[in-house]
Amino acid sequence: MNKIEHIGIAVRDLKITGDLYEQLLNTNVYKMEEVTGEAVKTAFLQAGPNKIELLEATSADSPIAKFIDKKGEGIHHIAFEVNDIKAEMARLKAKGFVLLSDEPKPGADNKLVCFVHPKSAGGVLVELVQEGYNA
Repeated sequence: MNKIEHIGIAVRDLKITGDLYEQLLNTNVYKMEEVTGEAVKTAFLQAGPNKIELLEATSADSPIAKFIDKKGEGIHHIAFEVNDIKAEMARLKAKGFVLLSDEPKPGADNKLVCFVHPKSAGGVLVELVQEGYNA
């Protein structure tokens, strides 16, 4: 794993929380997009080398909506950048980590993604991210 790529924060209202984080971090949302496969709208902010991804559910049965219903708004996941997501998935699986998918999926910000179940990662939802859908 190369670095922390971003921290994901589940929010009820992307506009309200986006405005809040723009003021907090003294920077602007630089990208917004919808990931229909995950039923989520995202907004990205960057302060120095650090990125924050705000996540708003687009349906009541999406993973983000379920997370907010159970735990409220707040930190949802931590994402780590990897060079070869399939190799990293195989390495983690061989070490006993539970992955939430067998193959990486297209995610926000032109990334391939895979999540590691929080029960096998000390209670933290971990996201692996690799640059580029076709990588």
